[in-house]
Amino acid sequence: MGRTYKKDADTISGLTAEQYRVTQENGTERPFTGEYNDHKEIGIYVDIVSGEPLFTSFDKFDSGCGWPSFTRPVDAENINELRDTSHGMIRTEVRSSHGDSHLGHVFPDGPADQGGLRYCINSASLRFIPVADLEAEGYGEFAKLFTQT
Repeated sequence: MGRTYKKDADTISGLTAEQYRVTQENGTERPFTGEYNDHKEIGIYVDIVSGEPLFTSFDKFDSGCGWPSFTRPVDAENINELRDTSHGMIRTEVRSSHGDSHLGHVFPDGPADQGGLRYCINSASLRFIPVADLEAEGYGEFAKLFTQT
């Protein structure tokens, strides 16, 4: 696992306006508009800026909220949770640890049998890597999560 993840200016300059607004300016995409809201393919979701692994398709569920929802991160070290008091609410913001990208928020209303959390994440902050491409994309260590033993 010698791969390093970091915020990269070249990657940031290649983001779409929406990806930049969400990840760098703490924006939120409109509900039900994100590329991954109804996405069902098997693989992992990584930070679009740093590439750090964030969530797997196994932990994705349909919460009906309009954004991709996950029960847990693939590696808790890649997620920072911060108190967010914007918009007159008290919420817990979710940011990537290495890329410092704004991802979304975590709420305590997820499936109780899977820990009770709902990571509500903007599609614009994610890049999906299908299981068949994990090795080629440098995420081969995660392939074992998708194989039956």
